[in-house]
Amino acid sequence: MIETADAEPEYDDAAIRFLEALWGDGYLSPGGPDEVDRVVEGLALKGKTILDIGCGSGGITLHLIERHGAAHATGFDVERPVIDTARSRAVARGLGDRASFVQAPPGPLPFAGGAFDAVFSKDALLHVRDKDAMFAEIFRVLKPGGAFAASNWMISHDGEPSPEMKAYIAAEGLSFAMASPTRYAQAMRRAGFADVTVRDRNPWYRDVARDELNRLKGPLYSTVAAVVGAAYVDKNIRTWEAMQKVLDSGEHRPTHLRGWKPDAIG
Repeated sequence: MIETADAEPEYDDAAIRFLEALWGDGYLSPGGPDEVDRVVEGLALKGKTILDIGCGSGGITLHLIERHGAAHATGFDVERPVIDTARSRAVARGLGDRASFVQAPPGPLPFAGGAFDAVFSKDALLHVRDKDAMFAEIFRVLKPGGAFAASNWMISHDGEPSPEMKAYIAAEGLSFAMASPTRYAQAMRRAGFADVTVRDRNPWYRDVARDELNRLKGPLYSTVAAVVGAAYVDKNIRTWEAMQKVLDSGEHRPTHLRGWKPDAIG
C-alpha cells in the first residue's frame, strides 16, 4: 500500500526478480512462508476470507490459501507490476478461482465494510504515512470478531532518526514512513482494535539479514547479477550493509502486530 501511485513503480520487474531470488518465488519480504506462518500462528483461517494488504507478487496471498486453507484471499497493492505478476502466479498454480488481486491508488481501501474475516500484511504498512487513517480503514473492512495480523518494519523510537537510519533509508530509496511499535499499537487502539499485541523480531532478522548479505556477496552474486545486472546487486549490497548497522544497534525493529475487531461495536 505504497503512496506513490503516480510515480514510477518502486517494485518494478528488476526489484521483483532480485527480491524473489533472495527470498523465494512470490516473496518480496524476508522469511518466506515460515515467517508468514509465525505471523498468523494460532489463527483459524480455514474457510475464511482474507485480505492481504501490500500483497506484492502474490506468494503470501496464495500461501494463505494453500497452507492455511483460506476459502478466498484478496491481494491488494497500489503498484501494477506486482499485481500483474501475482495474477499470473495464481493462474499458474490453479488458484484463479480462490484468489483475486486488486490494484488501486492510495487512500481508502476499495472494499466494503465488514468484507473480510481477517486482514494480513507483511512488511508493507511502513509505506503508509497516516497510520491512524490506515488502521481505521483496516478496522472498517474487517467483520466483527475479525483478526488483524501483520509484520512490519519499524523504528525503535518516534522522532528524528539517527544518521545511520537516515543513511539506510536513503540507500533503500523507497517511500519509508517508519514509526515505532508504540505508535502502531496506539493507532490500532484508536481505530477500535482490542487485545493489541506487538512482538519484536529484531533478534531474528538481525541474524537473517547478515546471512542474506553474505549470500549476496558470495554464492548468490553471479546468479542474481545474471538476472538484474552486477550494478543492481552492488547497490543492494551497500543497502544491506547500511541496514545491518541499524539492525545491530536496535533502531530497526521488525515487529509482529496482532489485534481483533470486537464482536459488538458500541
